[in-house]
Amino acid sequence: MDNKREDILKDTRDVLADLLKMLEFTGVGEDEQTALSDSISQLDKLFLLVVAGEFNSGKSAFINALIGHKLLEEGVTPTTSKIHILQYGQNPDSRPGPQGTWLQSAPIEMLRDTSIVDTPGTNAILREHEILTTQFIPRSDLVIFITSADRPFTESERAFLEQIKSWGKKIVLVVNKIDILTVAEVEKVIEFVKSATVKLIGDTLATFAVSAKKAQMHKADEPESASMSGFDLLEDHIRKTLDDIGRFRLKLLNPLGVGQKLVRRQLDVCRSDLDSMTEDIAILEGIDRQMALHTEDMQRSFQARLGEIDLQLYEMERRGNEFFSETIRVGRMFDMFNRRKMRMGFERKVVADAPQKVESRVSELIDWMIEQDLRQWTSIADHLKKHQRQYEDRIVGHASPREGTLTYDRQRLIESIGLATRRAVSTYDKEKEASRMAESTREAVIQTGLFGLGGIGLGAAFTVFVHTAWADVTGILTGMAALTFGLFILPARRNKAKKELSDRLAELRTKLMDGLNDQFEREMRRTVRRLEDIVAPYSRFVRSEQKSVRDRQDRYSDLGNRIVGLQNRLKEM
Repeated sequence: MDNKREDILKDTRDVLADLLKMLEFTGVGEDEQTALSDSISQLDKLFLLVVAGEFNSGKSAFINALIGHKLLEEGVTPTTSKIHILQYGQNPDSRPGPQGTWLQSAPIEMLRDTSIVDTPGTNAILREHEILTTQFIPRSDLVIFITSADRPFTESERAFLEQIKSWGKKIVLVVNKIDILTVAEVEKVIEFVKSATVKLIGDTLATFAVSAKKAQMHKADEPESASMSGFDLLEDHIRKTLDDIGRFRLKLLNPLGVGQKLVRRQLDVCRSDLDSMTEDIAILEGIDRQMALHTEDMQRSFQARLGEIDLQLYEMERRGNEFFSETIRVGRMFDMFNRRKMRMGFERKVVADAPQKVESRVSELIDWMIEQDLRQWTSIADHLKKHQRQYEDRIVGHASPREGTLTYDRQRLIESIGLATRRAVSTYDKEKEASRMAESTREAVIQTGLFGLGGIGLGAAFTVFVHTAWADVTGILTGMAALTFGLFILPARRNKAKKELSDRLAELRTKLMDGLNDQFEREMRRTVRRLEDIVAPYSRFVRSEQKSVRDRQDRYSDLGNRIVGLQNRLKEM
């Protein structure tokens, strides 16, 4: 070989070796690895010409006519039950070969450069014969497919041709037994076969109409009259196709075609795996959306419930304004100097049951948050259970090994998430959680500076705060004892008392709301974090598997591009 051919051969070996390693690395089935390995090994062997077709299509007769010797048995019953490999040998010999083959040697000139393979019929009675033929096709360098003129292009032939084409094989189509038809009938059959072939597998190398029977007769009696059987055109095509460059081109295109098929198949598996993972991503996105919507709904409802607490303070301020308007006036002058009476009136009319109501609303708020937390956990568990049912008909055994493993891992993780969520819900101690949240809420409010007290309830602390406000107000009233009540001084003192109460309640409102908001945000983060911790293994699996599949897809795509590049270089020779 010249340098150009040596370079192409080296590059072909390299890419096929890389592909074989990739198939092994990604755990592709042994049959596919063997098919590629066998086709690679053919690079070091003679050109392999495989003759295939249904039994009784005249394959053995065709081969005998092609080599000019009646080497193979012919008959109307399936005479070929094994794969026969015809090869050159000085002495005629017949012996068992590897992988269920039968080796036949003969001193025939054509076999010096080419081994010819006779296969069992594609519609053979014994199923294992057809399997032998199917498994042998990937090793072929050129396939001559024989169909019979009296029943051309049967359904089994169509199916088998599709298999041959899927391996990237070059096919020469031969319509045999044309001696049983008229010239016009032959033309119709050829037209039908060509049209059907184009629709089924695209173009073939060529299509020929021959009579193997007549070719044998003519070669035996009149070697120069082979044209009467149509064999001369076929043989001329084979000679041109299998010249030095032609054999080299087909020899390399064979394993490259096998490699290309395997690459396409693995890219299909990658696409299937990525499509499968869109459901996993949808599950994770669904959980994220549920959590986002849950947080939004909780935020709106929480603010509404805070409004109820806020309303108690505004009501207290309104009662305080009415109390001061009614009390701080000339007609109630003596009552104003009675501090005990004023204090009791303030507590009864202004403070009233506001501390108890505030504490009750906070308790209701805590119970509501716990209930919503449980409901969200249950919702996530049901969501996963529903998606888990979608995989029940996709368990291992219904897909390729790789897909099966992916489905199994996915389902196992979904089941574990659902189990963990259900277990968390079932072990949720509502009373304990309420106590924890109440204590946390009280501490959150205390930390804002609202209370400098410890060991008392929210309502009691609220009462202390209000009474402090009363002390400020009574201080205003006490200062009035030394003054002469006038038309301007008394209203000013009344307005100051109202403002003092308003400021103190505004401070209370701000600190209480800030404390409750902070506690709410902490609880929401805690809920989200607990769910994220449960879903995290599944999320990591999906991200990791997605990256792995995409890496695998990129590597197979690169190998496919290298194969196409070599095919183009061979076609340009």
